[in-house]
Amino acid sequence: MPETADTAALIAAAHRFLAASLADDHRGAEDPDDPATVQAMQIALHIPKADPPQRNDALVAAAQAAAAVCLDPRAGQESAWRDALAQWYGHRIRKIARRARGAAWENAQTLPGCTFRSSATGPVAEARAFIPSAVGEVPHAIGKLQIKGTDLPHDDLPAPSVGDIEMSSVPVILVDGSLAMTAGKAAAQVGHGSMLLAAQMSEAWAVRWALDGFPLAVREMPRELIRATAALPASVPVRDSGFTEVAPGSVTVVAHPGAYSAEDSAEDFSAG
Repeated sequence: MPETADTAALIAAAHRFLAASLADDHRGAEDPDDPATVQAMQIALHIPKADPPQRNDALVAAAQAAAAVCLDPRAGQESAWRDALAQWYGHRIRKIARRARGAAWENAQTLPGCTFRSSATGPVAEARAFIPSAVGEVPHAIGKLQIKGTDLPHDDLPAPSVGDIEMSSVPVILVDGSLAMTAGKAAAQVGHGSMLLAAQMSEAWAVRWALDGFPLAVREMPRELIRATAALPASVPVRDSGFTEVAPGSVTVVAHPGAYSAEDSAEDFSAG
């Protein structure tokens, strides 16, 4: 994202909107049986049949895309983008991940949202997060994408220590591997983590992070490391509502800002 005074100011306004909205405990009434009352951010994972991406890369791209929608300059001014976020912020913060491939993936690129790409060791992983909507009003190009079939095999990545996480030059999102979530479920959870971390951090931090392109790392780790990281002062745990795959109240991910600074551009986290 090009750095201009206007862009930075709009990102700052988007961050204030995000932080203030999530600090408000008031949420609109929802009826899970009435799709018109339930708001969600849809995330499409590009998973070609012939050459699927690495799971970790897909999760990185999903986390970046979700944060980017929230801190997009269009969210910092009166716009349909901001209006969509306002509706969503006023309800439960749901995200739904879907599988896309071929023409369906290309068609989805025409809808308002942000696409991110990540590739550490394999094919480029791509994820697009869309501006939220009522689940009963999801655009056809998104609604036709399958929610099932998003699973990808786990990557064999080294486990960082708590010290590594605190000193990481990019924010780190840890996923509780013991929950055995599908890649789609995990993608939604890391999207929660990146968004909530941005909301907690300072305006200057969030603006710098957005202008740097939302660098971050994702690791799926044992619960012991999740708990140890959650105990750190700057950590942001994500507790799931329990609608799918995991029990209500489960801590699915923990996000930590690492040593990333608003004053310095970030470098890549190893194997990130």
